[in-house]
Amino acid sequence: MSFWRAGSDGVTVMVKVRPRSKNPGIHGTRESGTGERLQIAVTEAAEDGKANRAVCELLARALGQPQSSVCIAVTGNSAALGEKLRSL
Repeated sequence: MSFWRAGSDGVTVMVKVRPRSKNPGIHGTRESGTGERLQIAVTEAAEDGKANRAVCELLARALGQPQSSVCIAVTGNSAALGEKLRSL
């Protein structure tokens, strides 16, 4: 399975993020226990959403898209995740 898949309104990209990296950028793909992932390294720390925003910015720039077109998603059991989100 590829690290990305087409959807009705764009693509879903599976990533592995390395925050606080000294070598930021997109570093190819790598197999993981759950499939292939695009390796993205950012200098920002994984706190207060800083690394997530940096990943979105980097991916948007690489794809020639506005940053607003890239978002973070949560995968897993949708019923369980929905229950947890309702309790926030």
